Amino acid sequence: MTNVNLDSPDALIVVNVQNDFCPGGRLAVEGAGTAMLALYHWIGLAVKSGTMMVASRCWHPPRQVSYHASYKERGGTWPQHCITDSRGADFYSNLELSEEAVIVSKGASSSKDIYSAFDDTGLGERLRRAGVRGVWIGGLAQDGCVRASILAALAEGFETYLIQNATRPANLKPDDGKRSIEEMLKSGAQLVDDRA
Repeated sequence: MTNVNLDSPDALIVVNVQNDFCPGGRLAVEGAGTAMLALYHWIGLAVKSGTMMVASRCWHPPRQVSYHASYKERGGTWPQHCITDSRGADFYSNLELSEEAVIVSKGASSSKDIYSAFDDTGLGERLRRAGVRGVWIGGLAQDGCVRASILAALAEGFETYLIQNATRPANLKPDDGKRSIEEMLKSGAQLVDDRA
């Protein structure tokens, strides 16, 4: 477990803290409220240290356009969620991002299921242009979009930290969360200690 601090050459990436994944949402992740409390702490640290902040969101096309590839209606895993401009796709009401936060929308094409904040978004190049060396990642869900974003960040060459207390797994299968941690660590991610 790593105990290091955010710094200005780093970026904090807040993954999918949207109403549909939070308490009361269509795909609410168990324990999301507790994870959000930890994440708010890290957001405060990022603002204080001048760390670049990124917030990703699922941004699926309206139903009248097409069912998204991730939906069960198209043979995917999930019920309909995070439909563009819907309340479910909005960031959680208690999430206070910095005014300078970069918003990354993903999954806007109905034909492609995208989990990572880096896939088809240009985020990796944007971070490199900003001089970012390390990324700190928390949000929802640990074994889905957080996992995919961690693995993509590593593949992009960033020093990558998982803020473990600021995420929770969906656990479609009982051990998905545990397996995702093992995979992220094996790939080179570092777990961040609760102490910031």
